[in-house]
Amino acid sequence: MTEISSAKQIPLHNVHVQAGGKMVPFAGYIMPVRYSSDIEEHNTVRNSVGIFDVSHMGEFMLKGPKALDLIQYVTSNDASKLADGKIQYSCLPNDKGGIVDDLLVYRMQENEYMLVVNASNIEKDWNWIQQYNTFGVEMENISDQLCLFAVQGPKAASALQSLTSVDLSSLEYYTFTKGPFADVKDVIISATGYTGAGGFEIYVPANNANYVWTQIMEAGSLYGIKPIGLGARDTLRLEMGYCLYGNDIDDKTSPLEAGLGWITKFSKNFINSANLKSQKEEGVSKKLIGFQMEERGIPRAHYNLVNASGEKIGEVTSGTQSPTLGIGIGMGYVQTAYTTPETEIYVTIRDKNLKAKVVKLPFVK
Repeated sequence: MTEISSAKQIPLHNVHVQAGGKMVPFAGYIMPVRYSSDIEEHNTVRNSVGIFDVSHMGEFMLKGPKALDLIQYVTSNDASKLADGKIQYSCLPNDKGGIVDDLLVYRMQENEYMLVVNASNIEKDWNWIQQYNTFGVEMENISDQLCLFAVQGPKAASALQSLTSVDLSSLEYYTFTKGPFADVKDVIISATGYTGAGGFEIYVPANNANYVWTQIMEAGSLYGIKPIGLGARDTLRLEMGYCLYGNDIDDKTSPLEAGLGWITKFSKNFINSANLKSQKEEGVSKKLIGFQMEERGIPRAHYNLVNASGEKIGEVTSGTQSPTLGIGIGMGYVQTAYTTPETEIYVTIRDKNLKAKVVKLPFVK
């Protein structure tokens, strides 16, 4: 019970309990893992619209004439390419070849940025960035001031449109705007998400969170909106091949091994960039792949991946039964020789080596 008692409650804890949410400790917070069933919630998001309370995520504001210089040094992607209202996926490389965290960088305006980081890494990321802040950048951790609601699914724009004068259908993927939302001024409305089903992430002042949640549920009721838990969030992101920090990427995995070369830009100098550049030139010995089961079985994190001779070639990092495809799918690191799509590999499940094949991500197109 110590894990539950030491975990923080998110502001709408009681709302989720009343809605039938099963509350569990996750990333230092008590979070709703499901309300009905993972499969039903998964399908609600894929086919219509669902709302996640992901208020456990962390947000930092970085301001000042050198804010971009600091971001350029601590992140791997090239944030100089951002214009106001644009968002970038990036990572914080550590000095040993691994990843401190993956994150989103929002350019609010010139000299002002918001970084959105994983809940379990808020303190770690803050300390990491701060130790490199020799640029005089004003940093503020606003994680406790904001609640974050992810309204995801093909009907998300229709479900939310009555709550704002912002034309939601015109917001391009990975862009955001600030505007009125559910009678609250200057809400950040972001065309992002972790599901691949389309939709928005709404950053709301914590003191308005209860009201805004209720407004979203009422406006979305015409479209069948339902609250969705972490269980479905995990199966949705896995079907898209999105990395989960702590599973698929961590302090020991390099962005190049993780298939994140596209966010690792050597046109600038950043933490450990010289070593990562050599790694790119020399090639990596293992890589993150997606695979799907050819035989019945559900792969899970830490299961061994083996070749036809039964020799270990890697390990599963994330795995599940895909609700959309109806088969077992997973991600894991394997020796580079086994990374080509259609390559036959095997997953050791309960002492049996079951056949699988490497596939190109995402699993669900």
